[in-house]
Amino acid sequence: MNNKVLITVVGPTAIGKTALGILLANHFDTDILSADSRQFYKEMEIGTAVPSAEELKAVQHYFIQYKSIFEPYSVGDFEKDALALLDNLFQEKDIMVMVGGSGLYVDAVIFGLDEFPEVDPKLRESLNQALQEKGLEHIQEELKLRDPKYYNRVDLDNPHRLIRALEVSISANRPYSSFLGQNRPERPFKHLYVGLDAPREIIYERINDRVDHMMEAGLLEEAKRLYPHKNLNALQTVGYKELFEYLEGNYSLEAAVSEIKKNTRRFAKRQLTWLRNNEDILWVDHKSDTNQIF
Repeated sequence: MNNKVLITVVGPTAIGKTALGILLANHFDTDILSADSRQFYKEMEIGTAVPSAEELKAVQHYFIQYKSIFEPYSVGDFEKDALALLDNLFQEKDIMVMVGGSGLYVDAVIFGLDEFPEVDPKLRESLNQALQEKGLEHIQEELKLRDPKYYNRVDLDNPHRLIRALEVSISANRPYSSFLGQNRPERPFKHLYVGLDAPREIIYERINDRVDHMMEAGLLEEAKRLYPHKNLNALQTVGYKELFEYLEGNYSLEAAVSEIKKNTRRFAKRQLTWLRNNEDILWVDHKSDTNQIF
């Protein structure tokens, strides 16, 4: 299968990865794997900007809204599922397209997961307790002290990932980031990256517009439905957390929407920081002629 190719579309949120993925899939007569960990869950539609019904009809998509927020699903689970699916689809197709919003999930498919030391469950418990008692900012600052490199790459609004990095750093007495990139199993396919980029002001404008459209599409109503389950790991994500704060009376609605835009911009910045470390990415402007990309 070493003549098979996985083309992965990457870039910051709201840049147009879904649209380019569909163009590529149609051009090469193939299917799309989604590597966006927010779009896995069927209960989270508006706030994760899943492809529209028309986009889903245009090309066969996998891993879109196929899990429930009540089902535990890890990056390791996704790696196994994605590789099994690729193995099957590559029997019929020479090229597959993966559209990636989550750098960790993309890397898991292409490079495999890194190996980490065992962690004492009591340490994890104490870190979760510190999160509850001292708040997210305390956990963020702890990680900044122990591993500034990973601090600049990670989604700082994702407590699960922060605690994972902290527990490894503390257990091993070395930064979590020092374990990354060590495990590189050989995959039975080649890979190519296409990275979409734009000037920062355009990225931020697209993000702000997307958030406004989400609110118009009913994001607040979706957040209200999910609010009883707000402590689930799947819901510890931008777009929902801010509206949960509004529902608890901690923000006005206007302030909550402003926070969603701000935190999404921060998320996009960290996505680009992660991707800039990858020298294999072919970067193209988001308005590039698609024939050039093909």
